[in-house]
Amino acid sequence: MTTSATRSENHSRTLQLVQIAMFAALMAIGANISAFLVIGGVPITLQTFFAILAGILLGSRLGAAAMVVYGLIGLAGLPVFAGFSGGMDTLVSPTFGFIVSFVFVALIAGAIVQRFPSRTGFIAAALAGTAVNYLIGTNWMYAAYKLWFSAPAGFDYKMAWAWMAVPLPKDLILAVLAGIFGFRLKPLIQKYK
Repeated sequence: MTTSATRSENHSRTLQLVQIAMFAALMAIGANISAFLVIGGVPITLQTFFAILAGILLGSRLGAAAMVVYGLIGLAGLPVFAGFSGGMDTLVSPTFGFIVSFVFVALIAGAIVQRFPSRTGFIAAALAGTAVNYLIGTNWMYAAYKLWFSAPAGFDYKMAWAWMAVPLPKDLILAVLAGIFGFRLKPLIQKYK
């Protein structure tokens, strides 16, 4: 006989799985909304926006789990990464560091929001997530071009960061919007837990 507590626990687990799947799907959509806009080898996408939302809406643990699921789906070969790409060869791509960073973006943004659940905390979490995305992704890109990928002439650490200056204003604006949107949406998400 199933008790009310067991039904509630099963409902909660099911809801968590649905939320993880939903954010993995949103990441695939965000990766390809502007799939053909590439600057310095870096596709301009909405993935950081959705990774931040995953962390601040689902919490650090579930948000990071959603990003792991997204990464595994892409590595399995489904075309969910930017430019409708996927597969194991993506591991050596100069931009794979950004995909890796999404796990940490969600983890850190979620942890900050759990500690500082104010509007300012949400915006700070979103900006911190963006910083993590840039730090991991740009350093991976630099290492890839220096160690195993063919670097453009004159490529150096400053050039890698100069490439990232182009999408930075868009990502900062989207981070603030993710923080505000997440702050407004969080109470609705918690209602259904």
